[in-house]
Amino acid sequence: VDLSSLNERQLTHVRREQVGFVFQAFNLIPTLTARENIELPLDLGDTEPDTAWVDRVIDAVGLRDRLNHKPAELSGGQQQRVAVARALASKPKIIFADEPTGNLDSKSSSDVLGFMRRAVKEFGQTIVMVTHDPNAASYADRVIFLADGKVVDEIDEPTAERVLDRMKRLA
Repeated sequence: VDLSSLNERQLTHVRREQVGFVFQAFNLIPTLTARENIELPLDLGDTEPDTAWVDRVIDAVGLRDRLNHKPAELSGGQQQRVAVARALASKPKIIFADEPTGNLDSKSSSDVLGFMRRAVKEFGQTIVMVTHDPNAASYADRVIFLADGKVVDEIDEPTAERVLDRMKRLA
């Protein structure tokens, strides 16, 4: 699809139905519960939600007992798992994750990255993640290094140590 040829309504449809987003700042609606935040894109969409899929995603993120809580009642890691579940709920073709662990402690980061890894492995989800964290990058199948908007290197099957070493060499 040539995105430049689409009008605003068509672009909105692509963003809502085919692309999921996970941001560093969780971007949850504070007045909605965790469940309502997860289901929000589905409520806005044109198709009937797949409730069995949404339940599977909720179970995968391990927040079933927190679904009736609002974001302020959740830890940062729980909020980010809600955000990842929201991104997965519409079965997008691709998820873009921008520094998804940037606001989390190491345990919560590990939980969120582990879940994203499971989404790739078990659900066949494609995720493109932007990060400056070698540990976060090590959860990927492949790491691509950019400088001035150009690809300058890549690593298949990365480890945190290999990513850090490559970052030092490219700095």
